[in-house]
Amino acid sequence: MEVLRPQLVRIDGRIYRKNPIQEQTYQHEEEDEDFYQGFVEGAEEPCDGYEVVQTPQGFQCTVKAPSLLYKHIVGKRGDTRKKLEVETKTSISIPKPGQEGEIVISGQHRSGVISARTRIDVLLLTFRRKQPFTHFLSFFLNEVEVQKRFLKFQEEVLEKCSMDHGVDNTIFQNPKKLHLTIGMLVLLSEQEIQQTCEMLQQCKEEFIDDITGGKPLEVEMEGIEYMNDDPGMVDVLYAKVHMKDGSNRLQELVDRVLDRFQASGLIVKEWNSVKLHATVMNTLFRKDPNAEGRYNLYTADGKYIFKERESFDGRNILKLFENFYFGTLELNSIHISQRFTVDSFGNYASCGQINFS
Repeated sequence: MEVLRPQLVRIDGRIYRKNPIQEQTYQHEEEDEDFYQGFVEGAEEPCDGYEVVQTPQGFQCTVKAPSLLYKHIVGKRGDTRKKLEVETKTSISIPKPGQEGEIVISGQHRSGVISARTRIDVLLLTFRRKQPFTHFLSFFLNEVEVQKRFLKFQEEVLEKCSMDHGVDNTIFQNPKKLHLTIGMLVLLSEQEIQQTCEMLQQCKEEFIDDITGGKPLEVEMEGIEYMNDDPGMVDVLYAKVHMKDGSNRLQELVDRVLDRFQASGLIVKEWNSVKLHATVMNTLFRKDPNAEGRYNLYTADGKYIFKERESFDGRNILKLFENFYFGTLELNSIHISQRFTVDSFGNYASCGQINFS
C-alpha cells in the first residue's frame, strides 16, 4: 500500500513523511477563478520593483511569459483578466493563444500598473509550479563500459535475488539512460531553453572552470543504496557516484549550479544540496518503462496521475551487491535533457550543453 512508503520531505534540515492523498484528475483551468479569489487580498505589492514607463496616456509595464500560461491570466470566459482590470484600474493586453509575446499592462496610475503586475506575477508563478517538469540538468553516465557493468549487475541480481518479492527484469533502468540529475526544470518556450543555456554558460565562466581546471572530472560509480527508510520495501535503488581522487569537487560543482538556478527561479528550491545518485532500479518502471522517477506525477497536459507502486524486497540485493563496481567515467559535460524524448543512441535528447574541456 502507498501509505507504507510515503514521500519524504525535507524542511529546514529535518525529514518528514508526507502522507499521500489520492487525488482525482483535474484541469487547471477550472481552478483559475477560485484561485484568484483567494490570493488577491494577500498579494504583496512592491513599490519600485518593476520597470514602469510613462506614456502619453499614463503608465505601462510589460511582462514576459510563455504562451502556455496566458490562459491562466485570462481565466474562464476572460473573468480573471476582467477582475484584474477592474480592481487595478488598468487595461491588460495578452497575446493570442499560441503566439509568443509580452503581456502589456496600461493604466493612468503607476500604483495600479504595479498592482496588476504583482498579481500577474503571482498567478504565473503559481500555475508554472503546477506544470509537469519538461527538462532536467544532468550528466550522462552511459559510457559503454558502465553499460556493460550495469547489465552484469542486472544479470547477477536476477540470478541470485529473483525469488525476492517484487524483483524482476521490468524494474531495471535502461542502461542507455543512466544519468545523474542536478535539478528539474519547467521550460515552456524556446526562449526559456535559451535562457537556461545562457545560465549554464555563466556558471561555466564564473565557477565551473575553476572547479574543473578545464578538464573532465574522473568519477567512480560504485556501491548501491536505497531511497526510502525500509530495505524490505524499496521503490528506488541507486548507484553512488563520487570523485575518484576523493575530493569534493563534483558535489561542490553541482551544489553551486543548483544554487544559481534556484536563485534565478528556473529551478524551484526544494533541496539545499544535490544527492549524487544514478537510479538503477525503480518500481515505476514495472508498469511504465518510460516513467521517470518521482517526477512523473503529471501528464503532458497537466493532469494529475496517481500511481500505485509495488515495492520490492531489497535486503538481499543490498547485502550481496553493497559495493558493486559499475566503473569509472569522465564527466565532461552538463546537459539540458528533455524528458520523454530520446536521441538516436537511446539516451535522453539534449537541448544544450556546456563542456569542461
